[in-house]
Amino acid sequence: MPAQMAIPATAGETTAENPWPLHLLSEKLKAHIERAPSAWVEGQVIELNRRANVSYVTLRDIDAEVSLSVTVWGSVMAAMERPLERGARVVAQLKPDFWVKTGRLSMQSRDIRPVGLGDLLARIEQLRHTLAAEGLFDADRKMKLPLLPHCIGLITGRNSDAMKDVLRNTSLRWPAVQFEVREVAVQGVNAVARVSGALAELDANPAVDVIVIARGGGSLEDLLAFSHERLIRAVAAARTPVVSAIGHEADHPLLDEVADLRASTPTDAAKRIVPDVAEERARVQQAREHLHRRIHSLIERETERLHQLHSRPVLADPAGMVTVRQEDISRLRSHSWSAMGASLDRHTDNIRHLLAQVTALSPQKTLDRGYAVVQLPDGSVVRAPDQISRDVALRIRVAAGEFAAVVADPGKTPLPA
Repeated sequence: MPAQMAIPATAGETTAENPWPLHLLSEKLKAHIERAPSAWVEGQVIELNRRANVSYVTLRDIDAEVSLSVTVWGSVMAAMERPLERGARVVAQLKPDFWVKTGRLSMQSRDIRPVGLGDLLARIEQLRHTLAAEGLFDADRKMKLPLLPHCIGLITGRNSDAMKDVLRNTSLRWPAVQFEVREVAVQGVNAVARVSGALAELDANPAVDVIVIARGGGSLEDLLAFSHERLIRAVAAARTPVVSAIGHEADHPLLDEVADLRASTPTDAAKRIVPDVAEERARVQQAREHLHRRIHSLIERETERLHQLHSRPVLADPAGMVTVRQEDISRLRSHSWSAMGASLDRHTDNIRHLLAQVTALSPQKTLDRGYAVVQLPDGSVVRAPDQISRDVALRIRVAAGEFAAVVADPGKTPLPA
């Protein structure tokens, strides 16, 4: 018989020729698992099976499709303030345990505590303050809803009353409106992922003008999805206006704070996202009547002004103004002619008087009185006897004409003074 081989120290040293005994692997797994620390986890009880001194509980994650079987000993169950029930939200301290004989891995709960309403409200309030500090709830970041959306995206529960209320009341108010409906889970572990996915899909659709997230109320636990941070941030990042229509007046989920518009109920959302066609027709009719009255009043007022203008003398007899001006022109012309004639007569008299004076002082008048002008051959006037000599030809001008003369005797005797 061959000598027994040494057992490998580690799992990596094992071979097909030199394997570990099965119990050694189980012992090493148990030792390794026992070194793992205990951890507090949160989940929802979906299955509860009570036995004599032990209870088998299945916990499911709050936000994901993950579940885990947990063993709870009777002492832990007895220490709880109130009995554990299916559907309860709890936090549990879990420690992994490996059973060597059967190779089974189980989770042992050393402590389990229900999450009360006060704890949930405290968490929501803390998240509310955090998101508000980031500005996600600020009024200036909220978008205005379109006046008349052509296509409305609706996120609601499958075949829910909220969906029927929104569709019915919106269509009654504005029959031409169209819908893109996404029926998803609105509570439970899948609600956040489903609602967020539907929101992203509708937000990416350019035909959708506004998105409505509707649910017909419920307990605080039922509405937890609408206060989840992931969904709140998705709504804040949406480029399409979002309307919250959860229909729960007692408590406001955080969706109401981040949405661009909060409606108290799905019916209220229908009233606020589209106008009432009957009211709009009435307003159009009122506007038409008001416009007709204003136009009629304007026409009457302008007609009266035209009548007043037409009754004025200048319009009643347009030629009258020309006639008056013609008479003025004729009068002014007559006055001008009279003034000009008088001025001409006056100046004519002045000219005649000046002419008489000039004539009286002219050389011709002197000649007419018997005087004569004697000129030498060079044309100079004889003024003294010593200017002439014998046989000089003279030119003598008298009143009726002139004649020539020759000096016979140039006497030098001057005339008496």
